Amino acid sequence: MTTELSPAAQAAEACLAACRACADACNRCAAACLAEEHVRMMARCIALDMDCAETCALVAALIARGSVHAQAACVFCAEVCEACAEECGQHDAEHCQDCAEACRACAADCRLMAG
Repeated sequence: MTTELSPAAQAAEACLAACRACADACNRCAAACLAEEHVRMMARCIALDMDCAETCALVAALIARGSVHAQAACVFCAEVCEACAEECGQHDAEHCQDCAEACRACAADCRLMAG
């Protein structure tokens, strides 16, 4: 017998998965940007990737342990993800475009989780 998750539990599971995927995408993007020939031009992208990866990792941990602070952290996470998506979306590199897509998806799930 399977039990269906409540809408809140479904939102939490979706947000948890999105945060983990976004953290991974941001870490890959930062590493790839550091290997770019003109790395100085990618400084803002790298900084936002690192901020976003850390924020997403924190939110994933808060959700996983059922913290009462998860919803509030999701609001901040959505803001960081949106800033990172905006920056990465300006670059043609595939890793930046992949990161921007993951950030947009995470921001949307975080907004749902935050209510």
